[in-house]
Amino acid sequence: MKVVYFTHSLDSCWNHGNAHFLRGVLDELIERGHDVSVFEPEDSWSRANLVADHGEDGLQAYRSAYPTLSSHRYAAGADVTELAEGADLVIVHEWNEHELVAALGKARARGASYLLLFHDTHHRAVSAPEEMEAYDLSAYDGVLAFGETLSDVYRSRGWGNRVWTWHEAADVRRFHPPAKEGLREGLVWIGNWGDGERTQELQDFLFAPAQEAGLPLDVYGVRYPEEAREILHKYGVRYHGWAANAAAPGIFARHFATVHVPRRYYATILPGIPTIRVFEALACGIPLVSAPWDDAEQLFRPGEDYLVARDGEEMARHLNELKNDPTRRQALVASGLETILARHTCTHRVDELLSIVSALRPTSAPSTMAAGELA
Repeated sequence: MKVVYFTHSLDSCWNHGNAHFLRGVLDELIERGHDVSVFEPEDSWSRANLVADHGEDGLQAYRSAYPTLSSHRYAAGADVTELAEGADLVIVHEWNEHELVAALGKARARGASYLLLFHDTHHRAVSAPEEMEAYDLSAYDGVLAFGETLSDVYRSRGWGNRVWTWHEAADVRRFHPPAKEGLREGLVWIGNWGDGERTQELQDFLFAPAQEAGLPLDVYGVRYPEEAREILHKYGVRYHGWAANAAAPGIFARHFATVHVPRRYYATILPGIPTIRVFEALACGIPLVSAPWDDAEQLFRPGEDYLVARDGEEMARHLNELKNDPTRRQALVASGLETILARHTCTHRVDELLSIVSALRPTSAPSTMAAGELA
């Protein structure tokens, strides 16, 4: 099958959390023998910021980790419908220009033979509905939404059985426990500051509890304004700036625990949608403690795969417990990894994608495709 994916960027993970999942799924498709082409704009915001901060060397970690992956960068004004010609399946990520989304839909309406799916991995459907409603999806065959509550938003807008819940997952070929355990010290948090969506939550569930427990805390991420850095300094946090997504397993391997602090929309309006960091952490074998988050779809086993803290005091208690109880840490690691390998790998998600393709066009689906259980 020839697959074409239009993304904001495959090259860059700078403030682009979907990069992990995208790379893992496309790599899995290639591994299975599918013909994959990826297109991203020449001036993508994520790539431009990464190169501005770190030069072309900033792209090397991704290229080394994914030697089979590459993307084609198209110029502004390019005819994107030509780029999709000959495809069997075209997937368009939601962080694309409205004009691109509309152009591919018009080509589909005129008789283009490919299946056309819209891939939504963000909360804008509820946080900025006017932006999402401006996308012309009228000729699209369906929507891939990264959580059931987001799928419900599309169903309420008339998509019915043409929306599928397609969660993110871990690329376990690259995100896995270290082959040899070394010294683990302190806490780590990998995440972007990002638009004030969890400023208070980070203080209440990460910075203050770490300080109270007397634990050193390392933070990696981008878009930390001066105000944010002042907050980090206040709590004695060691800030390291951007880290390549491909470097995350090594960073996790140097620390004994990490924390999940969901953005406000995923803790309230869109419950049940974990960030990619949950999949990454559990796949890499690091104990995880989560701020309040409703696992509404029962993706994991709270209390077994990770611990949950209802407030900052409970977070500090959990962190102290993990610091002093290696047996507890080992049990969490084993349980979390078991769940990832059983349900939440990019291999599982490719099985699900191929099942969706089969449902939409059964006569064209490869006879050898695996019919994975949909999330």
